[in-house]
Amino acid sequence: MTDRYAVFGNPINHSKSPDIHKAFAAGTAQDLTYEAVCVPEDSFSDYVADFLSGSGRGLNITIPFKQDAWELSEVLSPRAELAGAVNTLYKNDAGQLCGDNTDGIGMVRDIVRNHGGEIQNKKVLILGAGGAVRGVLQPVLEEKPSKLVIANRTASKAVELAELVGDLGDVSGCGYDTLPEECFDLVINGTAASLNGEVPPISATLLAEGAWCYDMMYLAEPTAFCLWASENGAEKVMDGLGMLVEQAAASFQIWRGVEPDSKAVINKIRNSLTG
Repeated sequence: MTDRYAVFGNPINHSKSPDIHKAFAAGTAQDLTYEAVCVPEDSFSDYVADFLSGSGRGLNITIPFKQDAWELSEVLSPRAELAGAVNTLYKNDAGQLCGDNTDGIGMVRDIVRNHGGEIQNKKVLILGAGGAVRGVLQPVLEEKPSKLVIANRTASKAVELAELVGDLGDVSGCGYDTLPEECFDLVINGTAASLNGEVPPISATLLAEGAWCYDMMYLAEPTAFCLWASENGAEKVMDGLGMLVEQAAASFQIWRGVEPDSKAVINKIRNSLTG
């Protein structure tokens, strides 16, 4: 029987995950199917149990169910435990429901592997303090930046996140209006402002010479944050499409034990957006 995989979310019709995983399967000669399922918000646990009781082997989880998946998991990876959210579900040999979070490792791999960047010994600024940011903090800090500042409109949320991961490195949190007067080598936008054509209220003087800017969001055209970064002299500007594909690749490797060619799939999805 062919192994089945799916992404659960609501809404879900926008999802690129089926295209990504079908390309991974074709590239690695894996016999599987992958579908997008719109799950009623009050039926998540029932849908998970039903899917994984048959030929279902693994699930990706997207908005609004990542915290539900975290709570449902019997075994959490350390990065999922800290993230407070799960985007990858599967059952281990003992039949336990295992939860992982590949968002952060997906972003780090995109920056380091695909773009040839470095996080080690760099001053990093992350904008936002929601679930998307919490999900990437541990993998970013594992790269050993010299300093990480989390800035958010509501300063207390940034401070809380900084305290949560404070034992992993030099981390602080603040409001946009109290950002330290220093320059950063890498600025990551973890807010959804770009989807509304907006940019968090920060000054371009925060960009160090040769700074890189990364937007965790992506659109067919450059995002508002990417345009802001380009206009203000960033050396390298990246959006989150590579992160999307790399987090999927990490999930695929967890499930299938093989690493797919993510670069080819990034190019394929990019061309489908702009074509």
